[in-house]
Amino acid sequence: MNKKIVVLGAGLVGSVIAKDLSKNFDVTSVDIDSNAFQKFKDHPQIKTMVADLSNPEIIRNTVAAFDMVIGAVPGFMGYQTMKAVIEAGKNMVDISFMPEDFLQLNGLAQKNKVTVVADCGVAPGMGNIILGHHNKNMHVKSYECLVGGLPFKREWPYEYKAVFSPIDVIEEYTRPARFIQNYEMVTREALSDPELVQFDEVGTLESWNSDGLRSLMQTMKNVPDMIEKTLRYPGCIEYLRVLRESGFFSYDEIEVNGTKIRPIDVTGKLLFPKWQLKDGEEDFTIMRITIKGTENGTEKTYTYNLFDRFDRENKIISMARTTGYTCTAAANLLLDGGFKDTGVHAPEMLGAGPGNLTYILKYLEERNVIYKIEEESKIK
Repeated sequence: MNKKIVVLGAGLVGSVIAKDLSKNFDVTSVDIDSNAFQKFKDHPQIKTMVADLSNPEIIRNTVAAFDMVIGAVPGFMGYQTMKAVIEAGKNMVDISFMPEDFLQLNGLAQKNKVTVVADCGVAPGMGNIILGHHNKNMHVKSYECLVGGLPFKREWPYEYKAVFSPIDVIEEYTRPARFIQNYEMVTREALSDPELVQFDEVGTLESWNSDGLRSLMQTMKNVPDMIEKTLRYPGCIEYLRVLRESGFFSYDEIEVNGTKIRPIDVTGKLLFPKWQLKDGEEDFTIMRITIKGTENGTEKTYTYNLFDRFDRENKIISMARTTGYTCTAAANLLLDGGFKDTGVHAPEMLGAGPGNLTYILKYLEERNVIYKIEEESKIK
């Protein structure tokens, strides 16, 4: 009998996930906004359901009849959604990128004998999977992930488009950046340590420290140096610092004409129409992962380069492709029995399984999301 999968959230990424999984499974998409289902007008095989996913009881009742759950809700809803799914006793792959520590739900998942893989996008997600694979097979000394999603058209004033909630994006510009240096956690302010980095496909981009390591800081304590940096067009950091230091990203209420408001809410409201990808606008995702260490007595450097662009034929933005297809690859892997460990798992645990990275890379390549791998060796 065909497996039944429910996708919670029908946004830009959730809808791509539903379409991809519907090729082989019985898929239902759930969202509070029925207008979101317009994305499925050419995919009648996808069932739809309107539901308030902010209500844990509704979530538990909604997922009860399904074999697997995909979490694609906004980050602020992610933790409670995952908790409700675990309480319902269902396996799950999640891309909500919640601010809370999802590993705190591990005990509950083990008690209910379910398997959950969180943070299963591109970054976090694919970078973790790649590091998990190499950490299993070599002594890793350093991990660096440079990643960004950008519009091809550099349009003044921001030269940026957001495929996620603007407030979620702004978090990158305000949340202190944590990275690992000589086994110790280092904390710097967001947007710190800018560097210019050259890429053959798009030229020079600007990188800065971002708080993207997430679970790796807990699961990869044996790796002495780990860092993630965000990529944007050059000049981005300066105007973001001006906005941040002027208070536009603040969550502290201020009073305006007798009304209390949070500056972040106003900023998000103003930026959303300017950051929104319009019909026909194309984006790209670029990522460079560098892993250095020792393998079988040899100094090794592995470099994974991803350059993915807007799918013109199917009109799918690149960030939705690279994020969504990593998630659907993981879902297929679980359904195929390639990962059965109960509990809540970070994606690096998925990558540590034998053959899992190869499985996921092949799945992505079939959808034209291609990681070019370079390997350098140096005899000690």
